[in-house]
Amino acid sequence: MKHDIVNAADIDALVTAFYQKVLPDPIIGFIFTDIAGIDLAQHLPKIAGFWHKILLPQSPEGQAYKGRTFEIHQHLHQHCQLNEHHFQRWVLLFTRTVDELYAGPLADLTKQRAAAIAESMHKGLHNKAATQHMLQREQTGVQFFEPDQSA
Repeated sequence: MKHDIVNAADIDALVTAFYQKVLPDPIIGFIFTDIAGIDLAQHLPKIAGFWHKILLPQSPEGQAYKGRTFEIHQHLHQHCQLNEHHFQRWVLLFTRTVDELYAGPLADLTKQRAAAIAESMHKGLHNKAATQHMLQREQTGVQFFEPDQSA
């Protein structure tokens, strides 16, 4: 029987399992391997930190994350036009990974957040005003996925 995502170790396992799927993927794997040229030893802790911030924001790992996620994706987008199909594939692989490992309210929230993040990222990359807004937020230390406190 599967359990829910409850701690940092669960998030780390999810991220590791996801990258085992995405890197050899014939549709989006090249973005990670050829375009981004990620080094898994450096990349996995950063991505795990990102998900800790989203799912367990009060945890030490969640508090420690200070990445500039949108800026990194904007840079990738300049080298390889990230389109709706890329984001849909990412969501599909991520959702499958969650479903294979976990079941419960936080697992469901993880899938919802993944879909919302992909949609926000896609819209941000394809709308000049949104791109500038998201980059400005990240420069002030606010993640693109965090609520806008200025409204």
